[in-house]
Amino acid sequence: MRKGYDAASNTYHTTYSEINVACESCHGPASAHVDWASKAKPPYAAQDDKGLPSLKSRWSEAWKFPAEGAKFAVREQPADPAGMNSCAACHSRRSTLSEGGKAGAALEDSHRLAMLTAPNYHPDGQQREEVYVWGSFLQSKMHQNGVTCMDCHEPHSQKLRAEGNALCTRCHRASEFDVARHHQHQVGGKGAQCVSCHMPSQNYMVIHARPDHSLRIPRPDLSIALGSPNACTQCHTDKQPDWAATSMDKWYGKAWRERPHYGNTLHAGETQGVRALPSLLELAGSPAAPAIVRATAATLAQPYVNPGTLPATRALLQDADPSVRIAALGMLAPVDALNRVLAASALLSDPVLGVRIEAANLLADVPDSQIPSARRAARKAALQEYEAALELEADWPSGNVNLGNLRLRQGRGDEAVAAFLRAIMLDPQAVGAYVNLADTWRQQGRESEAEKVLREGLAVLPRNADLHHALGLLLTRKGESVAALQEFGEAARLAPDNARYAYVQAIALHSAGKRAEAVALLRAANKRHPSDLEILSALISMNREAGDRRAALSYARTAAELLPDDQSVKQLLSELEGR
Repeated sequence: MRKGYDAASNTYHTTYSEINVACESCHGPASAHVDWASKAKPPYAAQDDKGLPSLKSRWSEAWKFPAEGAKFAVREQPADPAGMNSCAACHSRRSTLSEGGKAGAALEDSHRLAMLTAPNYHPDGQQREEVYVWGSFLQSKMHQNGVTCMDCHEPHSQKLRAEGNALCTRCHRASEFDVARHHQHQVGGKGAQCVSCHMPSQNYMVIHARPDHSLRIPRPDLSIALGSPNACTQCHTDKQPDWAATSMDKWYGKAWRERPHYGNTLHAGETQGVRALPSLLELAGSPAAPAIVRATAATLAQPYVNPGTLPATRALLQDADPSVRIAALGMLAPVDALNRVLAASALLSDPVLGVRIEAANLLADVPDSQIPSARRAARKAALQEYEAALELEADWPSGNVNLGNLRLRQGRGDEAVAAFLRAIMLDPQAVGAYVNLADTWRQQGRESEAEKVLREGLAVLPRNADLHHALGLLLTRKGESVAALQEFGEAARLAPDNARYAYVQAIALHSAGKRAEAVALLRAANKRHPSDLEILSALISMNREAGDRRAALSYARTAAELLPDDQSVKQLLSELEGR
């Protein structure tokens, strides 16, 4: 299918060659096969692909138990990844980069895969929203050990290769796993079915039950710690996770609790701020973790990177998996231009489209004179590919906001304004378009236009915290501090979980001479966000100013725990300790 959207007329001329999932959807253009047929002559070699990608998984003979009594079968040799890749584009939560994806190519060559973050996934990576199974399966030990979609699913009939536990016992020895001592449920009952414990289902679109393809071992202990679901209490709905965990202790001992799980680190990345950075970097660089987990860890690390994380980032840029390389490029966004060029310019020629355009976006604001001459042509080509991807999303407000951000970074302000205005035209509730448009006009010295667009946005979305906060910043620049403080307070009230908004409101209160109120507000915010460095910095400064050295020292020690190698924090701590 080709969308055929024309931005100038805001109309579609959509075309398609087939109305459903048919041969070419998975096997690629038939023209390639016809071209082969016109040239090939018998006898044909067995390994000849006949002009089409090899999608065979050899499911019936590839898996063998390596020895008598072995618990698991092993694949004699890895399957061609083209077979799996042909499934990914339809069975994943993703955005589109190109309509011309090559059959069997890696997903990142045509799409951008959603990471294992909220709200799509629970903290431990289990499905939450509709994620179409690919992101789940990439987490599984099955995938890591070479299992493919077609090992279990017959692609043409859409049926399973076998029914019930017989599907699983082709590779998991029945005498070990399809027995009561393993599943601890009545033989033949629902609890004895492998999928009940390892692939719990969730209904989407009311009636569509979708098994979680991460094929995980139930971890009710993580439910207690992270609030994620577990198969036990999804079935025994009248019970609590601690009951399930105690039951598993009785059946299997307590060693299962000690198995490391990336869910703890991913949850910390979403809740603990910079405190989670070391564990996120460790997980991102772990060769034992699934690639999608490592890419998610790198994505969660992006807001907290600093010059000290640059060596770890450079290592991730060399990773074999394109999703990890893409996430690592995002870790370079706050880095100075020279180090961005040194680290990322080679990826402008990456074989995967998604990596190339991420590198192009990262370096879009760097002048040609700072790009190595050998890389300039690659940068130009990759930027064109990125712009083509944005053009493909021109009927979406988000696509226009991204285009406006690109043009703004390139110093093309008028084009940025046009893109943001277009986003608002497509969706009057596109908050980011109002905020970014106002910021563009601020950079052009057009504050009156900036204020007008923010107030227009608030007329449509009067309870939006981002717009109130942006208006507060604008009013501060105008010297209207009383009105600005009112906007900051409204933003903090509407978004109580936004640490930045609480911090800015406190700074505004302090500037208005209301130090006690500011400190009280910061203390409350610190309880909600104990790892936020801006809040800690403000608490240190205001308490020192008030003569409360003990309080300032307490907050400084917390900052030193978060930034153990920061020399300025060490010096501050030394001063407060009187050394």
